[in-house]
Amino acid sequence: MNTETTKTAEGYHVPVLLGESVDGLHITPGGIYVDVTFGGGGHSREILSRMDSSAHLFGFDQDADAENNLQRPGTDGSAPLKEDKRLTFVRSNFRYLRNWMRYYGVEEVDGVLADLGVSSHHFDDETRGFSFRFEAPLDMRMNKRAAKTAADVVNGYEEERLSDVFYLYGELKNARRLASALVKARQGQPILTTTDLLKAVEPLFHREREKKDMAKLFQALRIEVNREMDALKELLQGAAACLKKGGRLSVITYHSLEDRIVKNFMKTGNVEGKRQQDFFGRIETPFALINNKVIVPSTAEQEENPRSRSAKLRIAEKK
Repeated sequence: MNTETTKTAEGYHVPVLLGESVDGLHITPGGIYVDVTFGGGGHSREILSRMDSSAHLFGFDQDADAENNLQRPGTDGSAPLKEDKRLTFVRSNFRYLRNWMRYYGVEEVDGVLADLGVSSHHFDDETRGFSFRFEAPLDMRMNKRAAKTAADVVNGYEEERLSDVFYLYGELKNARRLASALVKARQGQPILTTTDLLKAVEPLFHREREKKDMAKLFQALRIEVNREMDALKELLQGAAACLKKGGRLSVITYHSLEDRIVKNFMKTGNVEGKRQQDFFGRIETPFALINNKVIVPSTAEQEENPRSRSAKLRIAEKK
């Protein structure tokens, strides 16, 4: 494999629900927008194409590889995004959205877009440990500057805590047995690579579901390492605080844990989905749903881009 291909913007992924998610922002040409998952820059380029010279876009990403994509031309040969003065790149986790907007003196924004899926770049980079397809160090950090790795979780967590991670974030029914197997295996020697991990748990997976359950296991570890659910909750709260009246929030999710949080927040204003009513019995929420029914990729997009098959788009407007 030519590992250089994973370092290009094209190596990230074809943007999922590109038209639908950007349409959902209902872009005002002179507005201020935020793409909190910059990645390969696909969504950002589309947003910029609909803005005039007075508008501004903030692109967030905590990964240095994503920042490098600013220097590369678009897939259509267009200029590198670093040359577009309307774009400010923020190398940070999107959980700090509100703090960074304050830093830049921005009190309100017209729209926030989030594509929560893990980039194919991360799965295809053999050195990062996101995929069980390659032998690699158990890392899984989106932000390489962060301290905790997947190896720290697997070798350092108590059995009950490991079981909770696998059950809550991987929805694995045999979470307790998996945790027990890992605790037993690490007593012999530390579990430091993806291969070490697979050897310890492989006997617990049925052959017909092996790949799906392995993917769930890796998903659970990745979510724990990067504190993805906490970050998502803080992003949604930050977006609600930053959006102006009539501003749009457009969010693409890929698994039920994310989607449940986003749906609850858009419907009720809190991630638990607790409905609070005013004196007249109306639900109090900062948002009005633009699409009551979740938007999914077309059949053609799913055939062309398998990554899109689990994608769901929800759009809401600030009241």
